[in-house]
Amino acid sequence: MDTNTVTVVTTTVAQAVETNNLWDYIQFLSLVLSGFVIGRFLKYFYEQAVARTKLSENGFRRTALELAARTVTFPSALIGICLALQAIVVPVDLQGLLGDVTAVLITIGVTYVIYQMVELAAYWLRHLTSKTQTTLDDMMVPMVRKTLRVVTVILGLVQIAQQLSDKPITSILAGLGVGGLAIALAAQDTIKNFFGSLVIFGDHPFQLGDRIVVDDTDGTIEEVGMRSTRIRTLDGHLVTVPNGELANKTIRNISKRPYIKRVANITITYDTPPEKVERAMEIIKEELNRKNEKFPADFPPRVYFNDFNAASLNILVIYWFAPPEYWDFLEFDQAFNLAVLRRFNEEGIEFAFPTQTLYLAGDPNRPLNLQS
Repeated sequence: MDTNTVTVVTTTVAQAVETNNLWDYIQFLSLVLSGFVIGRFLKYFYEQAVARTKLSENGFRRTALELAARTVTFPSALIGICLALQAIVVPVDLQGLLGDVTAVLITIGVTYVIYQMVELAAYWLRHLTSKTQTTLDDMMVPMVRKTLRVVTVILGLVQIAQQLSDKPITSILAGLGVGGLAIALAAQDTIKNFFGSLVIFGDHPFQLGDRIVVDDTDGTIEEVGMRSTRIRTLDGHLVTVPNGELANKTIRNISKRPYIKRVANITITYDTPPEKVERAMEIIKEELNRKNEKFPADFPPRVYFNDFNAASLNILVIYWFAPPEYWDFLEFDQAFNLAVLRRFNEEGIEFAFPTQTLYLAGDPNRPLNLQS
């Protein structure tokens, strides 16, 4: 700013000070203070209305009153400032600036109110999604809320830019289009993650609270956002996976399995006679049949003498446990294992363990034919 400009501005401000008298300034301060006081009064009024409204009776009305109580003070103060600016007399040179300041304050106030009222739309969406059986809709509510707030802020900034530049909004949008292209090229990963989140919502691979396995990550879905998905692992760690990568990965949804499958290899010693092997299989089948209510009708348990291992005879046991509650599954496994162990001991059936057999050269049952 050069010396001539500073002189003009100083002279204009001095003229404005001389034009207004003491009563004008008192009126200016009174309007500013009145806007703030009215805002505080309305906030108190809405808070009392919230206290008299039960959430169980009218949740939407209570939420609207809470938002009004949280929002009303700021726009009320802005209205007081705008009225105060109109109450003072300014020179012609400053009237354009005063009009721009007033317009910007009004835009800020309207943007702030809409930004806060987005929460009311989010409450309405949560009310709708609560009526559906799937929890996937619940994941969309935070994304819609964030998107609406970002759009509100952008539109507010565009409006302020139009008011300050006196250019048509089409020119501003054209400039934003060029700038948006540059930003898009620099933020390809962010855009990829955004579209990845849309793919997840459209494909429904999981819901909130589901336990999934992705690569080496095993945990529960806590939140799906616009950029990433948060998974709480079984160790308690919070893992954040970009949606662009998650949409292209193989996802195992543990919570959607209809049963838990167990494959057990029960090994017995090689000196067990065939009758004892058959008896061992009968014992296993009897113990499984005692708890047949835990098995799906289409998947009965399977027991086979299927292999000769290096140090044991192998009995393959397969069963499917339902419903797929993991801790109940472990309790069932424990009871089954103890029952088999107890009955094998009673029948004299020995479990095998890794062994090696050494044949000595002097063993008369296995002579060595050595030729000189």
